[in-house]
Amino acid sequence: MEILNGTDVKGQILFCTMQPGDQDVFQQSSQYVRDGGGSGVIFAQYTTDLSFTALDVCKGIACVLVDLDIGKKIASYMDDASSPMVKIEPARTITGKETLAPKVAMFSSRGPSPDYPAIIKPDIAAPGVNILAAKENSYAILSGTSMAAPHVAGVVALLKALHPNWSSAAIKSAIVTTAHTTDEHGMPILAEGLPRKIADPFDYGGGNINPCGAADPGLVYDIDSQDYDKYFRCTIVKKASVHCNTTGMLPAYHLNLPSISVPNLRSPVTVSRTVTNVGDVDSMYHVEIESPVGVRMEVDPPVLVFDAKNKVRTFRVKLSPVWKLQGDYTFGSLTWGNDQKVVRIPVAARITIQDFYADVA
Repeated sequence: MEILNGTDVKGQILFCTMQPGDQDVFQQSSQYVRDGGGSGVIFAQYTTDLSFTALDVCKGIACVLVDLDIGKKIASYMDDASSPMVKIEPARTITGKETLAPKVAMFSSRGPSPDYPAIIKPDIAAPGVNILAAKENSYAILSGTSMAAPHVAGVVALLKALHPNWSSAAIKSAIVTTAHTTDEHGMPILAEGLPRKIADPFDYGGGNINPCGAADPGLVYDIDSQDYDKYFRCTIVKKASVHCNTTGMLPAYHLNLPSISVPNLRSPVTVSRTVTNVGDVDSMYHVEIESPVGVRMEVDPPVLVFDAKNKVRTFRVKLSPVWKLQGDYTFGSLTWGNDQKVVRIPVAARITIQDFYADVA
């Protein structure tokens, strides 16, 4: 760090404040203190979780992470005290209901997908921070998508064992439609970043994975694997015997996914979705609509009735722009529910008036 070049930090504790866009300052300042024989770092930052980073970069020195409010108090003390002193005590670990969890990690990849904006990505969120994992011939605390993916794979394996006749699409649907968007206190899941915010479908897809709920979802959005060829110009076709027509390709939001994303909503768009009853044979589901801001969403029919002869039902969703403007994505949801089940899918829409538009200053 140029600002610290030549500064003697031997035996000292460095106090740093992070500004927007300075995500690397924590790693750089910690390394500078380690190389210079310093004792530790106090790092004031926007409210976000850097504990997974601290495990890697704070070896051999003390690292204390505080928010900007506490950082201002420390800075005020340093200005007022003639010989400011630092006392570091062992950290206190808080677990259980006192901890705000789950959260979407700052490093987690976010949507929308630049290649396929008509499909909400990511699909789901799963634990991926500070996970005890096997590493070579030992164990280590690791963080990343590579830690979240095994959680999802394990859930998929359990669901396949429980429901061997379910397709991959049905299993995915069960995971997405039963995911949690709030914690056990009913508070919304937060997404780490600058600044921290309430998570939306571009942060966690359907929400945080809920294995027990996915085991008995009530309804699933199933897909024939060949349906993908109608939307992706045959890029996934592997067999020469499979006929593929690249003309008249439909927008991907018509694919029977457990989500809806319309990236260019200028006039009313109607999509169809088909659900299969995998719960009680005789059941009835009522729709609950949360329209994205600026969008009017209508569902027909508003009630789905299933019995022994009618296990599959199709419904239509009409999305209409309320205003004519060049907007940004807003989010909502479509939920089928009864006294026993809640089957929720995320909805994203962006109102536009131009094909090519760069939202830059």
